Amino acid sequence: MSELIEITEVLWELPATARSDMRVPARVFADRELLAAIEGDGSLEQIQNVATLPGVVGAALAMPDVHQGYGFPVGGVAATELPDGVVSPGGVGYDINCGVRLLALPLTEAEVGRRREPLVHEISRAVPAGAGKTKGRARRGAEIDAVLQEGPRALGGSEDLDRTESEGCLPGADLAAVSDRARDRGAGQLGTMGSGNHFVELQRVTRVFDDAAAEIYGLRDDQVTVLIHSGSRGLGHQVCSDYVKQMDGAMRRYGIDLPDRQLACAPASSPEGGAYLAAMAAAANFAWANRQAIADAVRAAVGRVLGGETAKGTQQVYDVAHNVAKVERYDGRELLVHRKGATRAFPAGSNELPEAYREVGQPVFIPGSMGTSSFVLAGEPGSIELAFGSTCHGAGRRLSRTGAKKVVSGAELRRELEELGIVIRSPSNKGLAEEAPLAYKDVERVVEIVERAGLSRRVAQLVPIGVVKG
Repeated sequence: MSELIEITEVLWELPATARSDMRVPARVFADRELLAAIEGDGSLEQIQNVATLPGVVGAALAMPDVHQGYGFPVGGVAATELPDGVVSPGGVGYDINCGVRLLALPLTEAEVGRRREPLVHEISRAVPAGAGKTKGRARRGAEIDAVLQEGPRALGGSEDLDRTESEGCLPGADLAAVSDRARDRGAGQLGTMGSGNHFVELQRVTRVFDDAAAEIYGLRDDQVTVLIHSGSRGLGHQVCSDYVKQMDGAMRRYGIDLPDRQLACAPASSPEGGAYLAAMAAAANFAWANRQAIADAVRAAVGRVLGGETAKGTQQVYDVAHNVAKVERYDGRELLVHRKGATRAFPAGSNELPEAYREVGQPVFIPGSMGTSSFVLAGEPGSIELAFGSTCHGAGRRLSRTGAKKVVSGAELRRELEELGIVIRSPSNKGLAEEAPLAYKDVERVVEIVERAGLSRRVAQLVPIGVVKG
């Protein structure tokens, strides 16, 4: 990538002149060391391909946790101008509205004490984990339709809605746009974690960087928290599959020629584009309802182990998506912002934020791995100026799942984590190996880069004390 131009120490650009088909530059947030790692896979070529999308504006962006994905790299951000710009399912991904939710318990680790292991065990019983897992009675007909249209509200309403991105519901969901196959796959999966890098993690606050923001978020030193990472499960995967196929067949009709068929797209104003956005909204609402159901199950587990008052005092900090496309306004233009493995990070003053958070900015959660720190960040003005209101979403993979299994044993990793005092509940040693800490980049370096770039700032550091995985 000899054409890379250093804009700052943490921002690099491949100009639009680097390739004849690029409509805008491709930019990468990274320092020199991370850039060298990023150049080792196909993600830089993919972000250049994203820069060829019809209607794309500004620049195609790669966050420091970027790695190769389907069409778009994971860690990619791109905005297309409406009404003529395109929507690409690959710019959202197969796990529509994969995201994270943070709960804060009213106890410190010391106060939980020896009840930590029983609590992790009880959470593992309450939240089914693993590929294809279901929970209880499958929701059919009117029940599942209500979830697709209303999100968590369909589960009975909750005080958590105010502290959920978009209050847990994207407008425009259309049941007719969601296939019967997608509904069937999601019918029994509300309240389930899934597999891969999804988890429910018991953590403690080990360091506070921003006292004022931490106080407003309800976080303090040594406090116990629960980080939930899951998405739209089989329903979202099927929605993506359905529309990738449809758009691949439709591109010729719209005169769209792209360097990678995985970027299959259609004008957002077209019948195909509109139908995908309606189905994506439904899947996003399902995902928010799924994380709400998991949070309710976690609170119930907290109540059984730590008592009803502790469960009642377990407050939601926020819930934010990192795989979604949303209509937003920038400089007077209506844009469709694709975030795939990237997190919305609006700064202080945004009307999109809960009133309680408007003076400090939007909470952002950056999971590390089972054996490393996670971070709570707050959105900064640079996110708007440089990245369509976005920042990173995690550490980012360094090794593929296959590659990780070649260098680590799941059973050995389980022992190592337990020796560090981390309680592990996972039915699959194979799944543990795939998500080993060595498979990921250094989350502290990733967070440092987005902070130096002005996209978001550190508020608190969390370390794992118990992990439930599929």
